[in-house]
Amino acid sequence: MKQLVSTAIVLSRTNYGESDRIVTMLTADAGKISLLARGVRKPKSKLAGGIELFSVSSITYIRGRGELSTLVSTRLEKHYGTIVQQLERVQLGYDLIKMLHRATEDETEEEYFTLLHDAFRALDDKTVDLALIRLWFTAQLLYMSGHAPNVQTDASGQPLQARSAYTFDFDSVSFSPYQGGAFTSNHIKFLRLVLAGNSPKALQQVQGSQQLVPGLMPLLQTMLTSYIRV
Repeated sequence: MKQLVSTAIVLSRTNYGESDRIVTMLTADAGKISLLARGVRKPKSKLAGGIELFSVSSITYIRGRGELSTLVSTRLEKHYGTIVQQLERVQLGYDLIKMLHRATEDETEEEYFTLLHDAFRALDDKTVDLALIRLWFTAQLLYMSGHAPNVQTDASGQPLQARSAYTFDFDSVSFSPYQGGAFTSNHIKFLRLVLAGNSPKALQQVQGSQQLVPGLMPLLQTMLTSYIRV
């Protein structure tokens, strides 16, 4: 049988039998795959080091006839060990993995792999705020699924204006002018930067970002639940 090679990140691990595991991995070029890792729970298993959480590994596997393939070998490329030093970072890491797992189908584009890899980099940096990472990740999931909020024009199609207060219209997925609305032009400007692909570390340098994140997070979380059902 032909052996396939890919770069992968673990999404979930389930014990199977006495010493095996079924591992679901997000790959850079083959979407999500489920793999049987035989004997991986044995003390001297050569597969164990390459299926750690918060890691990126090179894997070799054989496609199965059904949904389950067989893991042949693994090589750890990068383990983000700083994440596991703080409980809050570990918990957010778990949350982001679960969010992406639920939001994606088996045929998943490479950009989702890149997103999760970038999230690990951000979580591994203790200087990057956790609330900002969650906001950034949620916004990227919305953008990739085609459900990002319109940050250019309002619900009537008019350009968004500075110094105006806005509410959010879920029917048009746009902001609408509303006196006393919860969102300001600064919220919208910051959201533009988030959706433009800037990293969490870069976004943290934006003046006032810590004050803007709490105001935007409930909106993006509601959108994620409504449109992607995560």
